[in-house]
Amino acid sequence: MAASGYVSSPAAGRVYATVLEFEEVTGVSPAPAGTERRLKQASRMLDRLVLRYCSYDVDAATGMPTHTLVVAALRDAVCAQVEWWETVGDPSGADAVGWGSVSIGSVNLGRSVTAVTGEDAPARQLAPEAWDALLNLDLTPDIFRMGAVATC
Repeated sequence: MAASGYVSSPAAGRVYATVLEFEEVTGVSPAPAGTERRLKQASRMLDRLVLRYCSYDVDAATGMPTHTLVVAALRDAVCAQVEWWETVGDPSGADAVGWGSVSIGSVNLGRSVTAVTGEDAPARQLAPEAWDALLNLDLTPDIFRMGAVATC
């Protein structure tokens, strides 16, 4: 049974890719340690930042997308996010917070201390390749609508 639109996460949450799919999509094999946990984190992040504002058909019981192109796009986006985290090395965003300046000998490093959370860190932003997957031209408005917010 398909429902239209976003369905809030079941208690266990949705995960849009498996470790095997990560290896297939990214070509990284074996997947780094912790990939299963990162796929869960990336799925939650995708839900929070993007999918809650989108409209697509989902299975009423699981909240998972039902159209194969949407399934593939969400899988690819989550895999791209996890791969991005491996690249930037900071999936939590914690590295973006905490210090204003550091000196080691003659080397001085500095940055703004106005960041009190990691939300502005590159790792807490959606990866460029994840956006590419979600903006794929095959995701026509009849199967996936980005930014579709409605009230009842």
